[in-house]
Amino acid sequence: MSRVAVIGGGPAGLSAAEVMAGAGLTVTVYDAMPTVGRKFLMAGKSGLNLTHAAPLDALLPHYAETAQALAPAIADFDSDAIQVWARGLGQEVFTGTTGRVFPEAMKASPLLRAWLGRLTGLGVRIETRHRCVALDGDGAVFQTGGADTVRITADAVVLACGGASWSRLGSDGAWAGWGAVPTVAFAPSNAAVWVDWSDFMDVHLGKPLKGVAWRAGAYRSRGEAMVSRRGLEGGGIYSVSRGVRDGERLFVDLLPDLSVDEVAARLARPRGKASFANHARKVLKLDPLKLAVLQEWGRPLPAEPLALARRLKKLAVRNDGLRPMDEAISTAGGVPFAALDGRFMLKERPGTFCVGEMLDWEAPTGGYLLTACLATGRWAGQGVVDYLAAAAA
Repeated sequence: MSRVAVIGGGPAGLSAAEVMAGAGLTVTVYDAMPTVGRKFLMAGKSGLNLTHAAPLDALLPHYAETAQALAPAIADFDSDAIQVWARGLGQEVFTGTTGRVFPEAMKASPLLRAWLGRLTGLGVRIETRHRCVALDGDGAVFQTGGADTVRITADAVVLACGGASWSRLGSDGAWAGWGAVPTVAFAPSNAAVWVDWSDFMDVHLGKPLKGVAWRAGAYRSRGEAMVSRRGLEGGGIYSVSRGVRDGERLFVDLLPDLSVDEVAARLARPRGKASFANHARKVLKLDPLKLAVLQEWGRPLPAEPLALARRLKKLAVRNDGLRPMDEAISTAGGVPFAALDGRFMLKERPGTFCVGEMLDWEAPTGGYLLTACLATGRWAGQGVVDYLAAAAA
């Protein structure tokens, strides 16, 4: 019976293990942490967004230039398939108003427990506190505590080592230093923007900036952002963070439902003795936080209504770029698809497959990240099954 080592116990690695064990292979999952799925559990802390209910032709554009490389895997295990899989683990799901799909329990822990139970039933062995430090011939070398190392051999290896963010949960990108795997440099993705707020903004920290639209180069988003001590966080910002990473200027539209001319016309209404803030609240319904960021980034404010309207509609966000990569939701960079065959096996290392976030792709939050992790894991898992069957023939 063929033996397979899966290095990394996140969603991609566990998905590969499930497929391979289901096909009768002997599978061992090795993870550096004391327990598997730590980033998966953290992602579900505020509600596990399993996937997005959009059909395949609407899902794929969210993977931008890597959509073609990911398409076979995602088509094989799309949003509908993920929902069927979750229900098969006893986790009923529902679709929110924005199309995001969540388990009814909302948390990741019930699903992970059921999943690990299924894997145990399939004979999958899990070895924790095994940090891979090198690939070696037909196996890998692990550090198991202190200076102790152990070498294992396998008929095939699935690398599911993750990207380079959230290192405290085990995803530190250290595998890029092994020298055995071709790698594109990592970069933060779905990241917060670093803003050095003035003291004037202290009273607004921790509040969401709602009803706005963001733009950075070709990237646009209609979504809220949290004003935090560290800057701007949240889905609205994450969706345009790639533009900021590429050096584009970041702008916010404080009144996306109104045109420039409509804003100017409202500002031109007589205001009598009312202050600008009271006038803006009355004619534009600007809340205190929107007024605060306008003062933060827009001063000196133009007196002429049309010029002020343009500023409200395209307010430049003063920032210092993205927050550090380790704080990012995900990362770009990793193993390039050019180094892989159609089943994500390394061309220069037959029998070694790469899956999940260690591949060089990125996507926005909203279910797209986890969809690709699950799909690439299963796709490569079947690739291992086919590869070993061909080798044995």
